[in-house]
Amino acid sequence: MRILVCPQEFKGSLTASEAAQAIAAGLRDALPDAELELLPMADGGPGTVEIVYAAAGGTLVTSEVRGPLGAPVQATFGLLGGEPPRAIVEAAAAAGLLLLHPHERQPTHASTYGVGQQIAAAIEAGTREVIVGVGGTATNDGGAGALQALGVRLLDADGHELGPGPLELSRLDRIDASGVTPEVRETRLRVAVDVRNPLLGPAGATAIYGPQKGVTPEFGDMIEAALEHWVAMLARDLGVVATGLEGGGAGGGLPAGLAALPSTVGGAVVEGGAVLVGEAVGLDAAIARADLVVTVEGSLDAQTGYGKTVSYVAERAAFLRVPCIAVAGVVASLPEGVRDAEAAQPDGVASEDAMARAAELVREAAARLGRRVAG
Repeated sequence: MRILVCPQEFKGSLTASEAAQAIAAGLRDALPDAELELLPMADGGPGTVEIVYAAAGGTLVTSEVRGPLGAPVQATFGLLGGEPPRAIVEAAAAAGLLLLHPHERQPTHASTYGVGQQIAAAIEAGTREVIVGVGGTATNDGGAGALQALGVRLLDADGHELGPGPLELSRLDRIDASGVTPEVRETRLRVAVDVRNPLLGPAGATAIYGPQKGVTPEFGDMIEAALEHWVAMLARDLGVVATGLEGGGAGGGLPAGLAALPSTVGGAVVEGGAVLVGEAVGLDAAIARADLVVTVEGSLDAQTGYGKTVSYVAERAAFLRVPCIAVAGVVASLPEGVRDAEAAQPDGVASEDAMARAAELVREAAARLGRRVAG
């Protein structure tokens, strides 16, 4: 039996490569004669640069940028070659949730400014096409900080520049894009989203993903109102309507802001991150070689169907008529196309303990799946 193992990362515990190794070990325990192929995946969140760079080659560039709360961080992007070269930027490297301890999360003040700095650095390096993976951020600022780093001025009624964070957007009186350079305007942005949620509303960035970033009910309505004002100002001053943008709520609304960046090459294009990465690593060809696909997600639940890697891998496997199964930290429901799944986190084990033992538990879950496959 030929088995393709193509997981994404377990947030906070295993990289996609580490998850692939753990699953492979469990499958070998149960199916020692199986032929395994490991193909780590990403969907625009943490690990995207590493995985695409490994597939495409090029150069890794590290620079100091502002982190989500303004402290400097070292963030790496990839120059993927070609003439001019393409670049791939990972928002989580500059504004990632994993850059902060849980008690440090301040979504009311967190900014995507450092993401804009990364994009600017890639443009300065000579690229005119930047892929921006937007998953896994600690931010909920609608991409406002990234636009500021790229030369867009966000001004209050007194003509002063707004500070960081979404609540500042409630004071926005005027957007001045005259400082955006020709080089930035001539750059094509491809925004790789890990979910399809809109920016606003009950399925939007604040309502669905705000709580995991620290948004409390006390501030949720205030942030939503500030983002509603942001959208209105983007439409008035830049002529961009962001309300219906599929995926506009990914990365705390970062795609919505990037879509408003003044451009002479058609503006930012929002794409499925798993689709983009899958193309880069040859996912379809790998699935076609396999008799079984095993993928992984931290939690199989309602959010999985919003465009996560598991959902895309299962979709491609179904299209190519190859059965797909999954390992997950927690299994609340099976997404379409996933025939079977095994939870890695045992009943009664706290999440913190499970994360510390992630490699061991994922291996054991994969072995249980493998034994079911063996019949």
